Order: sequence, then C-alpha cells, then structure tokens
Amino acid sequence: MAGNEEMASLEESFRKFAIYGDTKATGQEMNGKNWAKLCKDCKVTDGKSVTSTDVDIVFSKVKGKTARVINYEEFKKALEELAPKRFKDKSKEEAYEAICQLVAGKEPINVGVTKAKTVGAVERLTDTSKYTGSHKERFDESGKGKGKSGRENIVDNSGYV
Repeated sequence: MAGNEEMASLEESFRKFAIYGDTKATGQEMNGKNWAKLCKDCKVTDGKSVTSTDVDIVFSKVKGKTARVINYEEFKKALEELAPKRFKDKSKEEAYEAICQLVAGKEPINVGVTKAKTVGAVERLTDTSKYTGSHKERFDESGKGKGKSGRENIVDNSGYV
C-alpha cells in the first residue's frame, strides 16, 4: 500500500468489523461471519467474479488449521487472495491496492434496524390534547405525563388542614 494513513484506515476498518456484533471482542481477531460482512458491506463481493463462497474459501485458507478467527496479518493475506479475482484486468499489486481502497475507512452497515413510528389508531391514542374528563388530569400543559400523582389522589398527612 502507498501511504501510512491508508494502512491505518485499513486497520481501523478491520477493528470496527472485528468487534461488530460481539460484546466480548477486542478488535484483534475477526471471525468468519464478520469477514463475510466486511466483504459484503465494502463491495468486495460482486456476485459475479467474487461470491460469498469465494469469501468463505479464502477465510478457511488463511486462518490456522484449528483456528476460528483471523488476525490483521491473515486479514491482509485474505485481501491479497481476493484481489486478483475481484480486479482481473489489473496486476497483482494494483489489484491489492484497489481492494484495500474498497475496505479502508469503512464501517459496518446496520441493515434492518427498525424505527418506531406512530400511525393511524396509535397516533390518536397517544395524542394527549384529545383526552377529556379525568384522563386529561394525568398530563401537564406540555402533554407530558404526571406519573403517579396524575393517577391517584395523594393524601397529605402533614397535620395541617
């Protein structure tokens, strides 16, 4: 690779993907699932020249015989293995450079994260401005709930009338 800052951003990407989804991960080693996610998110796999099967085969090739994870050095070897497949028209060095640029500086993408939204009936039920009678006593002017004091009459037993 050309610059030190590119190497640093490649290593930073490795660490971010290595800890993705694992609370106990240190960022020093990456498992196969996160390797596959890195290849998919960084567009290393294109479905034609590099498939998810190729990614799994390369992972198995570079890791140790009994190991389940790869370190940063093995990660660079794995990228070297995939580079000529992904960039067929380039030389080995140029292909490695190009694949490193795909990965460098990237972060895991959270897909399918649901966002809460209130529509239809739920919106009407949660609109405190439409409450009437004793129900509207449970909320202050801003529409924020008063909690227990809005639900019950709390007796003041301080001795004064």
